[in-house]
Amino acid sequence: MSSETVRVLVPLSIRRRNGRPKILPPENALEAETRGQDPHILKALGRAWAWRRRLETGEAATASDIAKAAKVTDRFVSRTMRLAYLSPDVLERLVIRREPTAISVLELIEATYLPWARQAEQVFEQ
Repeated sequence: MSSETVRVLVPLSIRRRNGRPKILPPENALEAETRGQDPHILKALGRAWAWRRRLETGEAATASDIAKAAKVTDRFVSRTMRLAYLSPDVLERLVIRREPTAISVLELIEATYLPWARQAEQVFEQ
């Protein structure tokens, strides 16, 4: 190493999220800088609400109609649509406050089977 070399060390940690490694900032980083939401979760929520709206307005008669139009399976549509029925508290924390979750999209779908009062403790790191 030459005398002109500058070495900078930033204390980062790596955690797996949704099967992918994610670099986490140092613990003393500002909360506003680290706040963010997994784009896969936001996309799944957007799809769920769009599909729910299509059913409620009569644009689509069944989940099969939506699946054919979106070129996905019926099972994918019905599972993803469950996200439109998450508790209002969890939806607010995910979409408005952009609080990061401790779980994947599939685990978030599984959390929809819980009562609304217990969903937040399952979805967010407590």
